[in-house]
Amino acid sequence: MSLQTVDDALEVLLSQVNVQNRTERRPLSDVDGCVLSEDIAAPINVPPFANSAMDGYAVRAADVRVDAPLKVTQIIAAGREGEPHKPATASRIFTGAPLPSGADAILIQEDVELHGDHIVPRATVTAGEHIRPEGQDMRRGSTVLEKGRRLMPADLALAASVGLSELPVFTPLKIALLSTGDELVEPPATLAPGQIFNSNRRALAASMARLGFEPLDLGIVPDDEQITQRRLLEAANSADVVISTGGVSVGDRDFVKQAVEASGRLAIWKLAIKPGKPLAFGETHGKPFFGLPGNPVSSLVTFLALARPFLLKMQGATQFRSELWPGIAAFDFEGGSRQEYLRVQAKPGHDGIKLHPFAEQGSGVMSSLAWATALAVIEPGRVVREGDRVDYLSLQF
Repeated sequence: MSLQTVDDALEVLLSQVNVQNRTERRPLSDVDGCVLSEDIAAPINVPPFANSAMDGYAVRAADVRVDAPLKVTQIIAAGREGEPHKPATASRIFTGAPLPSGADAILIQEDVELHGDHIVPRATVTAGEHIRPEGQDMRRGSTVLEKGRRLMPADLALAASVGLSELPVFTPLKIALLSTGDELVEPPATLAPGQIFNSNRRALAASMARLGFEPLDLGIVPDDEQITQRRLLEAANSADVVISTGGVSVGDRDFVKQAVEASGRLAIWKLAIKPGKPLAFGETHGKPFFGLPGNPVSSLVTFLALARPFLLKMQGATQFRSELWPGIAAFDFEGGSRQEYLRVQAKPGHDGIKLHPFAEQGSGVMSSLAWATALAVIEPGRVVREGDRVDYLSLQF
């Protein structure tokens, strides 16, 4: 039986998204990573008044001649409004201060000599020079942030600059996270023979939080079919989406797949992806379900490549597909039957972004992901030679 390709699986995933429509208003301090639920229009002009872009002197451009002195009649600091500007004079002004009425240019302080209460211009200016006009950045009533945008730090500054203290957003998805396997224990417990520390939950919960979701860590699930079924029901009742790690392979102690099929359905099982072939997607107790591989690298790679776009679309984001960037291979590689995601560092070179691979690409080598800044995407069967173009997926959120 042939494995489903990553592209085909992603299209299946995205076709089954039901965008959640719960909304709420949150303060700017609590919306980083959230998705806007409405268009945002500017209630004011930004800047709200014409102001100086430089420290210098407000003047009428027509009054300025080289070596012709101008009397300084006032000083205008940022946050203060000056008196109307008098013809054939200069108004001392600082960056951000309102332009006095009657002035139409700023003669920067580097272009003058100060002699007592007069300046002597050493250059001329043109009308509008070194002035930020009212509404230069944003006009009142214009759309400054669009519905479906996942908010970034600069967006919060933009909202604050038009006087907003809160924004309407889609209520963050609650995502239940289950870690399956008798071998797992939590730090700082002492490892018994055959046990390993549970690392997947840390990476996945942090990834969810950075994307603006609310992770619900439901702990470790032992390899027991009845317990697995109960914990899946608990997860579905408490969250919008259920994600588990491990237990979706074909071993005698892998119970997640059959527990999901008993409580819902599976639409995807096993992909032509490396690392991460044993990946499941479907529904459990009426909620979307992802069964990620248990190997730590496979778990995070499949989350980024497949679960992330699904979750962002479900959250209401208009840009939800993972963007691929062009890079240049600093390695030779022969692809196999599955699409491979190589851990690389993306570094600027004289002819583009060079992709340097980690020496060990095993699916259990978590140090490779901690070292990497990107994933180089190698299509099935492709032979890559150093210098070839290779697309990569950034690991930056």
